Amino acid sequence: MPEQPPRRVALITGATAGLGAAFAGRLAAERWDLTLVSRDAARLSASAEELRARHGVRVNVLPADLATESGTAAVEKYLRSEPVELLVNNAGIGLNKRFLRSTLDDELRILRLNVEAVMRLTFAVLPQMTERRSGGVINVSSVAGYGVTAPGSTYTATKAYVINFSESVAQSVRRHGVHVLALCPGFIRTEFHQRAGIPTAGSPGWIWLKADTVAAKALSDLRKGRYVSVPTMRYKLAATALRHTPHGLVRRFSEAGNRAVGRGTR
Repeated sequence: MPEQPPRRVALITGATAGLGAAFAGRLAAERWDLTLVSRDAARLSASAEELRARHGVRVNVLPADLATESGTAAVEKYLRSEPVELLVNNAGIGLNKRFLRSTLDDELRILRLNVEAVMRLTFAVLPQMTERRSGGVINVSSVAGYGVTAPGSTYTATKAYVINFSESVAQSVRRHGVHVLALCPGFIRTEFHQRAGIPTAGSPGWIWLKADTVAAKALSDLRKGRYVSVPTMRYKLAATALRHTPHGLVRRFSEAGNRAVGRGTR
């Protein structure tokens, strides 16, 4: 009997829809075993059953709200006790409102989910990866993290953290054979905008990316040892412009664009 290859385990947060589901489907097709994390236990179970039936892989489910202490602690515990080879920090939210029109509860929730959970889960998984001298982490950020593209919104600030955090940690663990990647997509056809209350009607078709394309690009860039992944040339150009255009000019364009579309609630 030929020797069976070792099982590879990936943990994906926000795994039941959109980009998280795309990562799960692609990794399952590559014969990875999966642990799926989401708040919705029923959707988790349905997603797991479909992946098992289609790909014949092991799929574990871990219902958890990563905007809560108990939810994050449960996933941390799992990451410290299981041989996870890949962590995908995909769970995140946006707020379609200006800071002064927001609530403290909403602002704390976005910080806990977009920033604190990403940091804590990365911190939980890296020790076993560096000891084993293999593994990877994909932290989902956004091309919006390169600039203040939505005046008054704290979403871009959370995504800027993820980019800088991921690049910094990537440099420190690379010598241990571990790779960390910040994924910075643009607009993706997912439930994200609907949940955040962000209108998308009338948006030009060319700005939208397919979730599976973004997931494939991220996994390829992680394996190449890159620190940042920006899918498609149009978003690479946007990221370059945001990074290198004088900050004051970017701010003026952002403010003018915000007034033109009349997004007074952001």
